[in-house]
Amino acid sequence: MRAVDVQPFAPGQLAQPVPMPDASQYQAQGGWTASRRGHAQAEAGARFDRDLQAAQAAESHRRQQLASYQREYQQWVDSQLAEVREHNAGVVAISEGVRRRDPDSAVEYFTAALYSSTAWPDGFPRQIAAAYDSAARQLVLDWELPAYDIVPAIKSVRYMYGTDQDKETPRPESQRRALYKEVLAQCMLLVLHELFAADEQGALESVALNGFVDGHDPTTGRPGHIFLATVMASRSSFRDLHLAQVDAGSCLAGALRGQLSTRPDQLTPVRPSRRPQDVGNRVVAHGSDEEPDLYDMDPVEFENLVADLFRAMGMQAVTTQRSSDGGVDVDALDPTPIRGGKIVVQVKRYRNTVPPTAVRDLYGTAQGAGANKGVLVTTSGFGPGSHTFANGKPLELISGTELVDLLHRHGLRGRLGEGGRQASPQPTPPDPNTRLPDDYNVLGMSWTGSVALDVCALVCHGNRVLSDDHFVFFNNPQTPDGSVRALPAEAPDKAAICVAFDELPVEADRFVLVAAIDPEANPDADLSGFTDACIRLLDPAMSELGRLEISDGRPLETALVLGSFRLRSSGDWEFVLGGRGYRGGLEELVQDYGIEVE
Repeated sequence: MRAVDVQPFAPGQLAQPVPMPDASQYQAQGGWTASRRGHAQAEAGARFDRDLQAAQAAESHRRQQLASYQREYQQWVDSQLAEVREHNAGVVAISEGVRRRDPDSAVEYFTAALYSSTAWPDGFPRQIAAAYDSAARQLVLDWELPAYDIVPAIKSVRYMYGTDQDKETPRPESQRRALYKEVLAQCMLLVLHELFAADEQGALESVALNGFVDGHDPTTGRPGHIFLATVMASRSSFRDLHLAQVDAGSCLAGALRGQLSTRPDQLTPVRPSRRPQDVGNRVVAHGSDEEPDLYDMDPVEFENLVADLFRAMGMQAVTTQRSSDGGVDVDALDPTPIRGGKIVVQVKRYRNTVPPTAVRDLYGTAQGAGANKGVLVTTSGFGPGSHTFANGKPLELISGTELVDLLHRHGLRGRLGEGGRQASPQPTPPDPNTRLPDDYNVLGMSWTGSVALDVCALVCHGNRVLSDDHFVFFNNPQTPDGSVRALPAEAPDKAAICVAFDELPVEADRFVLVAAIDPEANPDADLSGFTDACIRLLDPAMSELGRLEISDGRPLETALVLGSFRLRSSGDWEFVLGGRGYRGGLEELVQDYGIEVE
């Protein structure tokens, strides 16, 4: 259950009334004669009246902003409370379902308890298939166990000073086999412990647990689940155990009368007593008839799904140990001659756009690992900065929609939220310091070609951008002071930028508009489809003040300077037509303005 607690209303400077001028501070200055004194008094009174009117106008404007921000804050509070109430209602519904012995609610509750546990070491799998027998009050589940390589084959490493080498001491195979059996028994006991500990409603009279590994049956060679342990434990028998004192293997086989493979290192199987599909209710599992939501999937399960996809595409793929993965989630090997080789894969289960830094990190990881290619798989998408950086490098970016398509094409299943759509990000509290300026213009861009473009803006001094934060683009929708920001476009415009020229930083003397091919929408396009372009200059009421013509795009170019507004000595901003094109896309363009692209 989430607490109904929201951030308090914090209007900042808007809470401070504008100070009114003090008439006693406006005394007449000078005047040796009566007429001069009268003139000085009139002048002081006029100054006071002017300052009072200005202060009253500023106070009226402050109150309007404060009221508007209060309304905005209240809307955000209402949305937050509604989300909390919806979440808590779902928790209550599941709890009530468990109390009524509803199979779906029981399975959701107990699998959530296992997935949310922090007791499992990094690298241990947590795949599960489960069903609930309400009549017997029994949870039946198949639980994945770690493979034999979880126990290191090396016992110790010692540095030899004389030869400047590391000497490895192998672990005796008998010791390794004993440790592995101990690990499997401990895993089985931990699953039982967490299930019974989570059973606050008394829904579990017993648990039928089967532990498996993925592998090839040594007798048939066919891939599948190989069961290495099984147990059916009642609540009463488990409650009488003192787990801190038991030998795990003896406890599992003796006190609980379960079975543990005699040679799990050789995948010698045991026969499960009861499987989830034997219960008769719907079995909840990864890869079941219901499309799993990739957003809600356990991170370990999601990495395993990506590894399954690479294997389905004809590659060798394994997930890595989390404690020492070096930034790699899946190691893959493409056996195809010439174009194949080692592939490192990073998996990002994001809802928002993957930042370009993640793509740069992947490039460094791939180079450090000596890989032929780096692949970044996400449930969200990538911005133009990511694509421009990846262009020409041995990197491949797979967005959420592409991932779902690949899964379906290779016999796997997955969806992105309800109906395959990405869920909306959680609302964030409004910031009074980033409201629209008082006096601003909207620059609406339109063109007749079919090419999709990202329109960006740079706040510059001369030909150098003030800072990276003054480059407004897909992943940075506004400058720190809010004087420039991207807006949703309204027809007939295809892109829109809001700018308050009077509120730009004092050192800024140039405001540059640029456009670049959206590599996600048009990976092979150039600017030859950018024609009949113009900028509409609009006031806050969206009334058109004028039009500025822009040069057409040219073949082979993928980025273009549309034009720039330049500050003149008179204080006015004058538009200067651009037209310089770049074949290296947005990455090459922004480098000319001082932005470093790693």
